[in-house]
Amino acid sequence: MGRFTFRLPDIGEGIAEAEIVAWHVKVGDKVEEDGRLADMMTDKATVEMESPVSGVIVEVAGETGDVIAIGSPLVVIEVEGAGNAVDRAPAPAPAPKAEVVEQRIAAETPDAEDVERVEQAVTPSSEPKPAPAPAPEPSPPPAATGAKAPQPRAATHSKVMASPAVRKRAADLGIDLSEVRPAEEGRLRHSDLDAFLSYNASGGFQPAGRKGQDEQVRVIGLRRRIAENMAASKRQIPHFAYVEEFDVTALEETRAQLNAGRGADMDGRPKLTMLPFLITAICKLLPKYPMLNAHYDDEAGVVTRYGSVHLGMAAQTPAGLMVPVIRNAQDRNLWQLATEIGRLAQAARDGSAKSSELSGSTITVTSLGPMGGVATTPVINRPEVAIIGPNRIVERPMFVKGADGVERIEKRKIMNISMSCDHRVVDGWDAASFAQDLKKLIEAPALILAG
Repeated sequence: MGRFTFRLPDIGEGIAEAEIVAWHVKVGDKVEEDGRLADMMTDKATVEMESPVSGVIVEVAGETGDVIAIGSPLVVIEVEGAGNAVDRAPAPAPAPKAEVVEQRIAAETPDAEDVERVEQAVTPSSEPKPAPAPAPEPSPPPAATGAKAPQPRAATHSKVMASPAVRKRAADLGIDLSEVRPAEEGRLRHSDLDAFLSYNASGGFQPAGRKGQDEQVRVIGLRRRIAENMAASKRQIPHFAYVEEFDVTALEETRAQLNAGRGADMDGRPKLTMLPFLITAICKLLPKYPMLNAHYDDEAGVVTRYGSVHLGMAAQTPAGLMVPVIRNAQDRNLWQLATEIGRLAQAARDGSAKSSELSGSTITVTSLGPMGGVATTPVINRPEVAIIGPNRIVERPMFVKGADGVERIEKRKIMNISMSCDHRVVDGWDAASFAQDLKKLIEAPALILAG
């Protein structure tokens, strides 16, 4: 029998290390050739490692969340034959680790002199402590004193006097009997529970909820990357937000008409949502506002303005927030955009998105759909300089001027659109001007559809 050391291979240009996000084997497991070993995450994608040989796992590199350098041992497999680790030094025995523990214990254990000094400091005098004072005599009963003694409140449940039936009823209702004051001396009765229920919960008492268990969850993989990117964005980018109100009544009517028109001559076309219209309007305006479709390299002090719109689309997945990219969004029509939105969203959710589809965006749109709230302040997807977030559509009464010039109150569909911009690159005037031009397009959908 021999041992085969499988080292983490070069899994991408410029990749120096990868994070273990999932193990599919453990020490003692048998693995077949091409069997799954682990999932490794780089800056660009998650890659599945497969075993080049069959054998038994005898060592693994670390736990989930650990970072392994390219070329470092990932697993050691016991195989038939000599393997590739004949001259490999044996794994360190646990003895050194125990020695380190013993050294730390010895270093942190006080000697006898330290203990004696502590005891002297704690004990102010060597004289024996005085005997405790005798307990006071019990107070005479109320009848002997002529006045009713105050009834002390029970400190604990076990000291409360109550019948088993009362105790069971209180337990079923979630009532601590120490919180119930008896009407008379002695035992708690059902009438005392009734009074407590009536006063505290209008006829019923139940706890607000059940106590959960504390737990610690390691932040690893995609969740850690999201945390690091968001922290870097907020730490390095001076965000400012701009929110504008849009009347989307006409746009929603146009969208409904286009979706209703999907028939035999339009089979295969996806259902249109708000996003394809918004993206089309954004693409029409960005040539006029190139500072929004840009990257800022703060180390080099260089702003790169892009001619093509590679639009990032923030998508929530079971693994966390991902941003698939619609390449050259300016070259696509409404239906093509809707198709690409659906394809990329599904690929992000099921984990089939390629690394090239998850990087290289120049501006991002983020939408929570019906849960979009009244307004948001989205975090910029660094190194971009702007992110746009449509919010929830609500119906409101609005003053609308008719063709005769008379204002009338009508029910309209209103949606706020939020923007966050990098104030190092984008001025407030530019962001406000862009939002107002976007408002004109959204409120007049014919302008969006026009070439």
